Amino acid sequence: MKELSISELEARFQHKIDREIKIEPNDWMPDVYRKTLIRQISQHAHSEVVGMLPEGNWITRAPNLRRKAVLLAKVQDEAGHGLYLYSATETLGADRESTIDDMHNGKAKYSSIFNYPALTWADIGAIGWLVDGAAILNQVALCRTSYGPYARAMVKICKEESFHQRQGYESLMVLAKGSPEQKAMAQDALNRFWWPALMMFGPSDADSPHSAQSMKWKIKRFSNDELRQNFVDATVPQAEILGLTIPDENLKWNEERGHYDFSPINWDEFYQVLAGNGPCNKERLEARRKAKEDGAWVREAANAFAAKRAMRKSA
Repeated sequence: MKELSISELEARFQHKIDREIKIEPNDWMPDVYRKTLIRQISQHAHSEVVGMLPEGNWITRAPNLRRKAVLLAKVQDEAGHGLYLYSATETLGADRESTIDDMHNGKAKYSSIFNYPALTWADIGAIGWLVDGAAILNQVALCRTSYGPYARAMVKICKEESFHQRQGYESLMVLAKGSPEQKAMAQDALNRFWWPALMMFGPSDADSPHSAQSMKWKIKRFSNDELRQNFVDATVPQAEILGLTIPDENLKWNEERGHYDFSPINWDEFYQVLAGNGPCNKERLEARRKAKEDGAWVREAANAFAAKRAMRKSA
């Protein structure tokens, strides 16, 4: 049987993608496709795990038992999301511990939004409403991404993220309908998280080095700017129901476009945070490094137990 050339393999690969056939771990794929997926999925996993930190800090300070239980469940969900996604990177041949170390040493990134502090209880609601709301828009499309294990993991993750978004919105609704001080707290949280939430979708399409190729390979289904616009269009009416004001004096409905117009984003801030100069970058990474060091004995014990059990079976 004639061995196919690289160009012929690439043509077959693209043909499968064009026909909406999922790429599976044992299928041939271009090295760049594999590396792109490892980068994207591992960064997604890192974001889920680092995203636990600002919320986990509020579990003991939640205002009542119901809020505590809901927040605890949400943080547990995010830990599970990280595990699903790290497992997906392993199907591509990546080593889980190496990808985690890449985050710890600054080689790999996670979502810039988690480098901002959660200063008040209202921030937890804003994170659920805005951050998880932005994540859902991106992740629902990822349920149809071309790589099978990633797409299947996203189905479960999106169901849980939808719950998180509703939880955050309901929490802010209670505050917005409460005392003047509570409503002011909700508005302050919106003011601080609005622009970082818009930055979550990544740089503008013209400045995104991976976007065009990812769209061709159907890793992504929508561009960064399309997702950002959809988020603004969906979120502004929700803010109006809450009685809160989007912190953008240039925000207005454009009848001709059928979308909201909004102010330019401060991309200098985005790149500064991405470079490690955000309010909580050092704190977040130090917390993750400490967690890995403190958990070393658990991993060692589990590995020793597995090795001992394997020896007994082989005896």
